[in-house]
Amino acid sequence: MKKYFLILFLILFSNNALAEIKDKIIQNLSDTNNFSFDFEQNINGKIEKGNCKVKYPKKIYCNYDASNQKILVSNGKSLVIKTLTSFYLYPLDKTPLNYILDKDFLINKIPNLEERVINDKFVNYKFLENENEINVFFDKNNFNLVGWQTLDIYQNLTITHLNSIIKNQKIEEKLFQLPNRN
Repeated sequence: MKKYFLILFLILFSNNALAEIKDKIIQNLSDTNNFSFDFEQNINGKIEKGNCKVKYPKKIYCNYDASNQKILVSNGKSLVIKTLTSFYLYPLDKTPLNYILDKDFLINKIPNLEERVINDKFVNYKFLENENEINVFFDKNNFNLVGWQTLDIYQNLTITHLNSIIKNQKIEEKLFQLPNRN
């Protein structure tokens, strides 16, 4: 009988601890207006690095370290990826970033998702939206968003790790203006 009581206690304690972490992640998202970070991104085995600034809702500016001067910019409605030789314009709502960059979406989605703790360091939430499989990862100790993994409708796997995160700094709105094609 003691054995069953101990198991029940451990299950209840574990569920309570995870619920507390979920609440802190949601509170941290609520308190964050913007953040900047360095990143490493793996797209189907190709590694790229750089830095980004995110301003909620749905705005991002990323400058890649590559010699082709690659940038990624979203003004909240459209997403541009530009290099020295290419220019791609997408409706943001057709990309996984539409959900990742929407803190209100995440705040409303997370309470209904089951969390997975990885290496006692990260908390992962997985969801499907518009044929995109999206995994978001949060630091278990400071509750910051530290990465995401997406699998799009073409089965392209993208893994993005964030580090050197700085929250709620002054970010100029003009940074999120879409670049010209030339």
